[in-house]
Amino acid sequence: MAPYYGPDEPQSTVQLERFFLAGDVACGVGYGIQLVLFYSCAIYLWNRRKQSRKGLFLLAYITLLLSVSTIFLIVQARTVQLMYVDNRNYPGGPWPFFLATQNWAVNTMFDACLFTLTFLCDALMLWRCWVIWTSAGKLIAYLVSAIPALTLLASFIMGTFWTLESSQPGLSFYSKLPLAFGTSYYSISLGVNIIMTFLITGRLLAYRKQILDTLPAEHAKGYVSLLTIVVESAAIYSVCAFLFLITYSVNNPANQVLLFISCAAQQITSYMIIYRLVDGRAWRKDTLFVFSTQKGSPEKYQKDVVNHLSTFHAASVGFALSEAGNETATSMGTDIHDTYGEESNPSQETAV
Repeated sequence: MAPYYGPDEPQSTVQLERFFLAGDVACGVGYGIQLVLFYSCAIYLWNRRKQSRKGLFLLAYITLLLSVSTIFLIVQARTVQLMYVDNRNYPGGPWPFFLATQNWAVNTMFDACLFTLTFLCDALMLWRCWVIWTSAGKLIAYLVSAIPALTLLASFIMGTFWTLESSQPGLSFYSKLPLAFGTSYYSISLGVNIIMTFLITGRLLAYRKQILDTLPAEHAKGYVSLLTIVVESAAIYSVCAFLFLITYSVNNPANQVLLFISCAAQQITSYMIIYRLVDGRAWRKDTLFVFSTQKGSPEKYQKDVVNHLSTFHAASVGFALSEAGNETATSMGTDIHDTYGEESNPSQETAV
């Protein structure tokens, strides 16, 4: 039998350390996907910055998101180095060292970055929920968004307490008080995402029949397909966060991996929403209005709708980054040129 060269630690501790390393790998993979999506969105937004300066807001948002993600990745890599290389002989092993040094700057930054990323992505989803519901009227949109907004505020407060408590000397994610705060924080954050997921999904499903009756199938699927609804509602993140919350509350080692997976899933979902937005396929405030107000022959109706939907616009934050043609603007009875700025060249529009 081969000699044993493993650590002289309880099996449960060894298992935690294994999952911690696996979580580090998941963090790197998620960051790589984010880089690709950031590049795609940033290049498009930067190239169209002259059509509307408001598009710079979106560029600033994704730049901030990537910046915090980069700090988060660096901090995570530094934590692994401290645990497994610089302090490998700490009494009890790497995991006890990690738990005993939560008040170090590197671990405090880890908590703060994680909290900031979650809040930024939750705020984007809240705005998406409001935009999608504005077709029913702004008053209804505000009323529908009120509960998620208040829940988001509660998660911000609870997340602040969790971050502060987790970074206290002698405490960690898994100490009694931080664990209680953390479970409450993630429960509220998950709750607000589930609420917004159902609100967005329900509203898009309500639109489905009307749009399918209006647009050709190849154009309608970009707005009412199952994949579209999953992306727009951030359902992927809700599932990952739910799995993390369960494993974290019962202190299962798998929470180490699911924490990074759910964090990456939330950010990737945000980039995918913005990517649909810059590609002109995301829902905007007047999407349903355009479907229901075009007049003329069926052929002209579909042509005008498709021309309008091919406009490059920032749907999820209510910005229009370029204009529809004069024909579409006239049929809608709206002077888009005066509202949003210079008219874009139709030859440069993005196809739906």
